[in-house]
Amino acid sequence: MELNYSGRNITISDRFREYVDEKITKVDQLATKVQRIDVKVLKEAHARDQSTALSVELTVVGRGPAIRAEARGADKFAAFDIAFAKLLERLRKARDKRKVHRGNHTPVAVHQATGSLPTASSGKTLVEETIEAQKAAEAAEAEANAEYSPVVIRRKSFPAEVMSVDDAVDRMELVGHPFYLFIDEATGEHAVVYGRTQYQYGVITLDPSLNANEEATKETRGYRDKALAAEG
Repeated sequence: MELNYSGRNITISDRFREYVDEKITKVDQLATKVQRIDVKVLKEAHARDQSTALSVELTVVGRGPAIRAEARGADKFAAFDIAFAKLLERLRKARDKRKVHRGNHTPVAVHQATGSLPTASSGKTLVEETIEAQKAAEAAEAEANAEYSPVVIRRKSFPAEVMSVDDAVDRMELVGHPFYLFIDEATGEHAVVYGRTQYQYGVITLDPSLNANEEATKETRGYRDKALAAEG
């Protein structure tokens, strides 16, 4: 397994490499046929909030879809710990899905899988509390920056992949994004799948035959072993 490091506005120290090398071995226990792991560290040069000035992005690349996690923190070690906790959770999800697809058994729920971990005063595991705190910090930063930061648009291009809605939902969960763009194998149309509520997802497509004030909605169920609510 190859381990690649890259940094922007920051030097990757030997101490950090050793810290990551020691922990990253857990990936082999949850994933198979991993080709490489990319570790990207970014420091915002003019960050107003130093508690989120550093971000770490982890990407596991193998024969299947890439699995990614990202987090911010006051230093690269704290950011790595949060991102790594997210990554392990997504790797467990992917492993459990593979077992279900092969007819082995139903995957263990997150609360059961993390039940043996130390709990904080709130009753939640440390991993759950850490992830929730990270989300709250990111939301607070976004709200604070909205008043004085200029609009920034990042444009990315990805290969156009044909897949089912089920597979698009899986991909979305593995990379930790709120949506996923794909080509629906059932219709041949470009579509976006997104999360609505627990076990409910939406699918958006564009139909040039509809007028500006019209929309067509259809709801289906049966996303593998869970309910899927799809909106067109």
